[in-house]
Amino acid sequence: MFNRIRQYFNQKSLSDERYRYLFDTPIDDEYVCFDVETTGLDPKVDDIISIGALKIKDNKILISQKFERFVKPKKSLDATSIKIHQIRACDLEEASDIDNVIEDFLDFIGNRKLVGYYLEFDVAMINKYIKPRFGITLPNREIEVSALYYDFKIGRIPQGHVDLRFDTIMRELKLPMMGKHDAINDAIMSAMIFLKLKQN
Repeated sequence: MFNRIRQYFNQKSLSDERYRYLFDTPIDDEYVCFDVETTGLDPKVDDIISIGALKIKDNKILISQKFERFVKPKKSLDATSIKIHQIRACDLEEASDIDNVIEDFLDFIGNRKLVGYYLEFDVAMINKYIKPRFGITLPNREIEVSALYYDFKIGRIPQGHVDLRFDTIMRELKLPMMGKHDAINDAIMSAMIFLKLKQN
């Protein structure tokens, strides 16, 4: 009930009717898995530098319909962030403005359910840009893969410790690792986790 009330007020705050469709009932068995790379870990002060997303439909990852964009940040990159995601300032010289990327991203995800690892952070970063522009936060239902994994493991080891690190989850589910801290690769791996757990 609380969620319905929150969504009601969120929808009432929408300032751009083009995005009314975000509040429609999502299509069954359609999801978007996404990840963002950022200049740091604080949504209040840090910027998105890349977004990677792909659609999942009928238990298939639709790589051919991926969304991959680089974004020109408002603040400069520091050495720590460059070391993590291997994206340098020179790599972003031809990158797009965040306002254009966010509009394209909303069109890509539609009203589909969102999937990801540490999704709360990624959604907070997106909300940082859409709240001042459109008056809303993302209304899409969210599915956190680490929570799915926890439920999967705790049933097998009641009262045991569940390691929720990304590498551990991939290894335990016997899924192939790709290059980490790359938005589209992270989205693909999170999608693989989701589908593997969804089928168990």
